[in-house]
Order: sequence, then structure tokens, then C-alpha cells
Amino acid sequence: MDGIIHAARTERHMRNHFISAAVVLLLALFLRVNPLEFALLALSILFVLFAELLNTAVEAVVDLVSPGYNHLARIAKDTAAGAVLIAACGAAIMGYLILAKYILPLYGEVLAMFGTPSDIGTVVSILIVTIVVIMLKSMTGTGSPLHGGAPSGHAAIAFSIATAASLNSRDPLISLLSIALAMMVSHSRLFMRIHTMGEVVMGSCLGAGITLIVLFLFKFFGTY
Repeated sequence: MDGIIHAARTERHMRNHFISAAVVLLLALFLRVNPLEFALLALSILFVLFAELLNTAVEAVVDLVSPGYNHLARIAKDTAAGAVLIAACGAAIMGYLILAKYILPLYGEVLAMFGTPSDIGTVVSILIVTIVVIMLKSMTGTGSPLHGGAPSGHAAIAFSIATAASLNSRDPLISLLSIALAMMVSHSRLFMRIHTMGEVVMGSCLGAGITLIVLFLFKFFGTY
């Protein structure tokens, strides 16, 4: 128990795994998955937590043996972290295969409620998002249209396109993949230290929100 508590206290990824596990298990109970599916989900979650604990143990041992930089120490840590990544990918695949049949039909019904936007509505929404981002950056005096500042223009446009793609396709899988790509674009801005988390979240909400509003107006006035 001390080892588990230590890992949860010192490793941010471990805390994220615990939160994700709780969300998935509660979702599985809410969707009333059958016992076999629940067992497979639980096993996948436990495997990820197990891999993360081993990763934490490997890091501690490596730091003990090699306090300074060592190429072999880096290989050991990277390999242990790679094991966690593989376990997480396996859990994600398992979760999708089990939960998709429960979630995707509901998500598809939500997308169908908005209808299919016109080409002009989609183009106008993306252009308006771009204009609003440039105006906000000029008002705050931070960054440039394509680099830094609030909000993140890349995140705004990425989520605007993802929202439009979701409504155009009305396909849950395409929608989720589009959103995943938008999240990867947004994460790259954080990873490269070009934007803060707040700027990325602001841009994401701005892009998705403006796109939904513009497409709704097109639908309301009969040009959707």
C-alpha cells in the first residue's frame, strides 16, 4: 500500500490513471455492460496500473544506482515508460471495443439532431473563428496570428474543423477521430511551450463554440 500511495503522490500519470479508471468503471456500470465485458475492462485497467507501478519502481532503482546522467539509465527509464504506453494503448483498444456499441449510437443521435451543415456554413464558421482569434490577439497585444498569445489560434481552428467535420459526417467514429486530431494539435502547442494550458483551452472552446453558433444560425435562417 505504501508503494501505491507513493506512486500516486509523486507520479502525475499515476493519478491520471486512477481518475481515468474511476470514470471508465462508473461509465461501465451506468451503461450496464455484461459481467464478461466488465471483467475485461477491469483487467485492462489493472494491467495499466501494474505497468505504471513497475515504471515507478524502475525509475527509483535507476536513480539509486545512477544518480548522474547515464545513457543506459535513460534506456531503462524509456523502456519502462514504453511498457506503460503499450499497456495504455491496449486498454484503450479494449475500452473502445467494449464501450463503442453502447456510446456511439447515442453520440450518433446527438450529431443527427444538428443536421448536415452546408459547405458555405462550414467555410464561414472557420473564417469567423480565424478573424475572432486575430482580433483577440490584437486586443491583448500578445503573440502573433500564428504563434503564441491568447487564444491559441491552432487550437481554435483545429476544433472548429473538428466540429464541422463531426456535423458534416454525422458519424461518431469520424467525429471522435477528428476531435482526437484537434487535441493532438492543441497538445503540440503545449509541448512546444508556445501556449499555456489556459490559452489552448480558450482557443478550443472558442473554435468549437463559434462553429456551433454559426452553423445553428445558418440552419435557423434557412441557409443551413
